[in-house]
Amino acid sequence: MRKALALLLALTMVVSLFAAGSGEKGNEQIVIEFWTHEDVNRQALEDRYIKEFMEAHPNVTVNVTRQASTKLIELVQTAFAAGEGPTMFNLSISDEYPYIVAGRVAPVDYEAAGYADAQAIQDAYLDGMIDPVTYDGEVYGLPLELTNWCIFINKKVFRSAGLDPEVDYPRTWEDMVELSEKLVIRDGDILVRRGYDFRYPYYLETLVPMVEQLGGKLVSDDGTEAIIGEEAWVKVLTFMQQWGPNGLNLGSPTYTNARSLFNKDNNDIAMATTGLYQEARIKADNPEFYDSGEWMVVPYPVFEDAVNDVAACYYGHYYMVNADADEATQKAAWELIAYMLSHGEEYLTEVQLIQPTKALMESEAYKNMPYSDVFRGDFERGHVVYYGAASAEFQAQLRNAVEAVMLQGVTPKQAYLDLKANCQEILEEA
Repeated sequence: MRKALALLLALTMVVSLFAAGSGEKGNEQIVIEFWTHEDVNRQALEDRYIKEFMEAHPNVTVNVTRQASTKLIELVQTAFAAGEGPTMFNLSISDEYPYIVAGRVAPVDYEAAGYADAQAIQDAYLDGMIDPVTYDGEVYGLPLELTNWCIFINKKVFRSAGLDPEVDYPRTWEDMVELSEKLVIRDGDILVRRGYDFRYPYYLETLVPMVEQLGGKLVSDDGTEAIIGEEAWVKVLTFMQQWGPNGLNLGSPTYTNARSLFNKDNNDIAMATTGLYQEARIKADNPEFYDSGEWMVVPYPVFEDAVNDVAACYYGHYYMVNADADEATQKAAWELIAYMLSHGEEYLTEVQLIQPTKALMESEAYKNMPYSDVFRGDFERGHVVYYGAASAEFQAQLRNAVEAVMLQGVTPKQAYLDLKANCQEILEEA
């Protein structure tokens, strides 16, 4: 009997040693390089979730790199071009989609992420929310946040110009010009206070809807033609020209982003385009302003002669995983993503980020967020931002066109012609 027990013990030890030496998934050391955009409020939650995940998975180390959103776009692009992309990352879908088409990111590991299959993910989210990351029947990302932008208003600044914010807030782009002329304060040609300014350089999200309001399009329905509707495009580019320093001098891409100034309540901006997440940032940056009730949110404006009622495009930041990572690392990354996303209500109440699951959007937590009805209304008026193999290049061309008319003296008609030619070439190459 003793010999039998000794033999069994020896065999057990041999099997254990073999498993340890053969790279058993539960024991091998895994390093996840996680790149994301800066958000101080979200960072506090994510750092806690990552710590909890590593405690539960002692063989996994997560290194986090945070950068400004525009800088992160460049860094991810450069890293992938060099074959050194992060294990997991998130960008706006218009910047991420090309990585799906190019095969640079891996499909969701459904089991690791807690789903039976692709349909189960579709069923868990609002209609259309997973479509931007679905390709050839597979799902390639899970949404950290779904964001749309409305107009935040500082009531005090309105009243200082003799305006009633509850009555006089802008319904149209023509209203926005008239109000900004009343609200602006200049020192010579320098804008000390702006009434409103645009969300430069996010033109797919903000400029394209303005064109759509007038009947134009970024790309034709059959996907073969770019920059549809000359009259609409020229009118919007003319509007931007007149808005800028060589026109009415109401704003410019050269100034600090209006959203970045809004929270400070320093009498330097009256209105800014931003999302529900801004509420958490106001509360963190300036709790006195947040509690004062001196701010409000209104819908995205339309032109007076609009033929379509279109709000700012909504977009998603989706978690994606590098296809070059080994199987065990990919699995661990999707497990980490699933763990972080399992706290959707906390993301909403603490950071005001919307993970568009059916459960969250129907919850009391969402309904109780200040001005959530405004954002929900604009979701219904809007649509997802354009995404495609050429979406990042389109964004760059739109930026060139706007800056050409606002800063370089190019006529709106010429800027339109250049934009159409360049985007058509990009579309055909893509």
